[in-house]
Amino acid sequence: MAALTLVSHNLCPYVQRAAIALAEKRVAFARVYVDLSDKPDWFCAVSPLGKVPLLRVASGGSEQVIFESAVILEYLEETQANPLHPDHPLDRARHRSWMEFGSDLLNGIARLYNAGTQAAFERERDSLRARFERLEAELSVRQSGPFFQQDRFTLVDAVFGPIFRYFDVFEARAAIRLLDGLPRIGEWRVALAERPSVRGSVDEDYPELLAAFLRNRRAHIGSLVA
Repeated sequence: MAALTLVSHNLCPYVQRAAIALAEKRVAFARVYVDLSDKPDWFCAVSPLGKVPLLRVASGGSEQVIFESAVILEYLEETQANPLHPDHPLDRARHRSWMEFGSDLLNGIARLYNAGTQAAFERERDSLRARFERLEAELSVRQSGPFFQQDRFTLVDAVFGPIFRYFDVFEARAAIRLLDGLPRIGEWRVALAERPSVRGSVDEDYPELLAAFLRNRRAHIGSLVA
C-alpha cells in the first residue's frame, strides 16, 4: 500500500475536502502543514503552482506528488475503497458539475472578504446570495435526505462542508447572515457540521484562525469582525 501525506494549510477549504474524502474512505494518511506566506524550499520544489493541497504518494521506494484538489479526489476514487461518487455515469457527471459550482462559490467567498469598500462588499454579498438561492432550488427539487444524494455522503458533501464552515464564522463574528431563509441548505449545513469527517478536517482553533485572518484583511470585512 502507498503511504499518503496530505500537504496542508490550516485555513484552505480545498485541503479540507481532500481530508474529508480520506476520512470517509477510512484511509490512513499523514498531514504536513506549510506556511503559504513563507513557503519552504521543499514545498516550492514539488508544488508546480505553489498551492495546497498536495498529496504525496510514496510507494516502492519512490514518491509522486499530485496537485489540485479535484485531481486528488479523483485519484482517491480510482485507488481507494468506499467510493464517494454515484455509480451511474450521468449521476457522476451531475455531481462533478455541482462540485464545480462549489468551487465557484469559494471564489465568490474570496471576493466577498477581499472587497475593499462597503459597496463592493454588498455587491459580492448579493451575488453570493443569488448563487445560494439557485442551490436551494436544486435541493428543493432533488434532495430528500440529509446529504446531497439523500442518505449517502458523496464528494459533493466533501466540497460543501468547508463552504458552510465559513458561514459559521461569518455569522458568529461579523453578523453576516447570508444563508437565512434557505431551509434545505440549512438542513444540509447542519448534517455536514455534525459529520465526524467534516469536523475532523480542521483543528479546533479554526474559527479563531479564520476570524483573525478576516479581521486583518485590508478590506471591508475587517471592520465587521468582532
